[in-house]
Amino acid sequence: MSELLFETIENLGSFIQKKELSPVELTQLSLARIQQHNAELTAFITVMEEEAINQAKQLEDELQSGKIRGPLHGIPIAVKDLLQTEGVRTTGGSKIFQDWIPDQDAASVQKLKEAGAIIIGKANLHEFAMGATTENPHYGITKNPWNVTKIPGGSSGGSAVATAVGMAFGAVGTDTAGSIRLPAAMCGTAGIKPTYGLVSREGCLPFSWSLDHVGPMTRTIKDAAIMLDAMKGYDPNDPASVKHDGSVVFEKSLPDLQGVKLGFCEPYMFAGITKSVKVVIEKAFRQLEALGAEIVPINLPGIDRALDGLRMIAQAEVISFHEPLLKKHGDDYGDDLKYRFQFGRDISATVYINAQRTRNEFIRTTLQKMYGIDALVGPTNVQPPYDIGSMVKEQAISNMFTLGKTPLANILGFPALSVACGFTEDRLPVGLQLIGKPFGDKRILEIADCYERSERWVQALKENANELYVNSEVKEKAMFP
Repeated sequence: MSELLFETIENLGSFIQKKELSPVELTQLSLARIQQHNAELTAFITVMEEEAINQAKQLEDELQSGKIRGPLHGIPIAVKDLLQTEGVRTTGGSKIFQDWIPDQDAASVQKLKEAGAIIIGKANLHEFAMGATTENPHYGITKNPWNVTKIPGGSSGGSAVATAVGMAFGAVGTDTAGSIRLPAAMCGTAGIKPTYGLVSREGCLPFSWSLDHVGPMTRTIKDAAIMLDAMKGYDPNDPASVKHDGSVVFEKSLPDLQGVKLGFCEPYMFAGITKSVKVVIEKAFRQLEALGAEIVPINLPGIDRALDGLRMIAQAEVISFHEPLLKKHGDDYGDDLKYRFQFGRDISATVYINAQRTRNEFIRTTLQKMYGIDALVGPTNVQPPYDIGSMVKEQAISNMFTLGKTPLANILGFPALSVACGFTEDRLPVGLQLIGKPFGDKRILEIADCYERSERWVQALKENANELYVNSEVKEKAMFP
């Protein structure tokens, strides 16, 4: 049965619907996996064992009576502990909310439950989602399963790790400047930040109202499409929510990428990239071209000003939420957050408004530049994962910008995903990023799926996840035969 831990949601859903697999059995497998590895990896803050088994039994009864909710029926999913879960504590990765038990689910969690997903637990994160390392001072440091001395990326580090090692078959993450895509890349999995407003943020503790997104993290692109299809939808309780019909699930995969045009902004995408990561990305580019895609140079004027604007917007909005909490619980925050809050207080209304104007102008010019182009392409992470404990608080504010090229899609609000594309010579994962046009979520998922199926990175994850760590040390094992 253990081989099922790395099966796809797509296949597991078929097994369950044919009654070849029980939701209870599958949930017990996930819980056993968590018990086996969570003490070392710290992927979860709260494991919802009793709640998950009860959900599984209910879904098992429905299955026996002929009711099938869809492809997620009976599938264990992890939820980042930034999203509310009814009757189960939601900490935000903070000491401040260590005893808070919400009386309702976040909108995306509710939608997943309605679709038949089983919530297996609350995944660890960088405190209040304000960092790229998931070194949580209150609930423990989440470790990268490919090398437990390295960070998994953040802020949705626990969600990525839980998915990568078979503790869950997918997870919910949040993304303000890359917090879904960066840990997905660094843990060898997939993750999509949907178009701004496509998935409700209701019931999610905010970082930046203008930039926050909620989205799925999975092992395959098709599984990400299945989860996103269940999570999306208009919500009047989220002011940013939009009415947009149409499924993101694709029944048939693209046979090739003939006719696909991808824009590559080299001055931005390759700035700060290490040689080891660049080698992997350039190989992925060659594979995209071999599949038929055309990669063309693209200029994105105003990109530096726009990204500076993102910093201003994020820091101003986050302090507006935390200011009341700081007055009562200032000493309970981690050191890196205390340092970051200093910047938000100094941002004037004029600076904030001008940043939003810059953002709007950048969106308009980027859409013009993307005419005739399906998506932008580039690396997700430009550096391998840092050593745990190597970052000082003064550097925390810039980690997301240093580690990867994810913030661009947040200031734009365009859909963006990361798909595994290989490993450095130190056997650390690298992610390929696609940024689509507004509501082009399905299109970038199709392109990424075609690329993913042409490589064997998903298979490598399955082959190696069980063998990569023993007694907190990476095994000296060849990645590929």
